[in-house]
Amino acid sequence: VQLQASGGGLVQPGGSLKLSCAASGRTFSLYNMAWFRQAPGKEREFVAGTRSGDTNTYYADSVKGRFTVSGDNAKYTVYLQMDSLKPEDTAVYFCAARARRIVLSSLRMAHVYDYWGQGTQVTVSS
Repeated sequence: VQLQASGGGLVQPGGSLKLSCAASGRTFSLYNMAWFRQAPGKEREFVAGTRSGDTNTYYADSVKGRFTVSGDNAKYTVYLQMDSLKPEDTAVYFCAARARRIVLSSLRMAHVYDYWGQGTQVTVSS
């Protein structure tokens, strides 16, 4: 599986951006997908994720109510809609995927994911 993230850019506080993660592979819909981000000098942190067969989407508390994950299986693409952006959302955003079953307690752990996109920079600044 190859992942291609895009859609980052510079936006003012309160603005919106929509990130895309395009994946190769016909079994895309069977993958567990997640978004992570990494700010300079900080560890990579979980933003949002979904599990194959689970209708829920899980979000970090810091983005809950502002970010929304959606997907288009026909296009093998996952999206991260980011609204009400704050300067603290500034980071490189990565999409990640795992083909094997993932337990809920591991969903937020970066090391369990097998495939990663190259990252896209999001800068929130006035």
